[in-house]
Amino acid sequence: MPRPAVQTGDADEARRRRLLDAGLATFMRYGYRKTSMEEVARAAGISRQGLYLHFATKEELFRAVVRHYLTTGLEGVHARVAEHAQSVEARLVGAFDEWLGRFIGMLGADVTDLHEATDQLVGPMIAEHEEKFVDTITKVIRGSKLPGAYKRAGVSARQLADTLNATAIGLKHACSSRRDFAERMGIAVRALCAIGDASES
Repeated sequence: MPRPAVQTGDADEARRRRLLDAGLATFMRYGYRKTSMEEVARAAGISRQGLYLHFATKEELFRAVVRHYLTTGLEGVHARVAEHAQSVEARLVGAFDEWLGRFIGMLGADVTDLHEATDQLVGPMIAEHEEKFVDTITKVIRGSKLPGAYKRAGVSARQLADTLNATAIGLKHACSSRRDFAERMGIAVRALCAIGDASES
């Protein structure tokens, strides 16, 4: 008896995600130039020929990996900011953890070519998703009491979001673990919210 199409589709999606996970881990460990399709296939537990059935070239795989993790990153961000039972602080830290924290500790020692490969092969994709992320953070801040608290200082919700994002990018390079990132990002967010509370009192 043939299996239902939905099961086949689910299996295909799970297989593709496994390939993208393996691709991400391998690119981040070895960089773009040193990563081979054979290494990605080995990490995914399939044959090289099986990998080529899904991605014809390393360039195609790289684009798919970047697109997938930008998309799933934003999905995770939206899920965290939608947790309205949580405090604004918790939602903001959770969002930054989903966007940047999950990659900390994955980078190998010699992956400087990833930025070059990203610029050449992905183009504006990262900038577009980064803009969507900061827009989401801005909306969370606008929905809190922070804009009113910072209005007197002439600081907008977007400026607060941009500042937090710049802080998170700096911490991504300075932190050795995801836990360390979340703790230090939590301090930054807590400080921002504490200043807002003080200005309202």
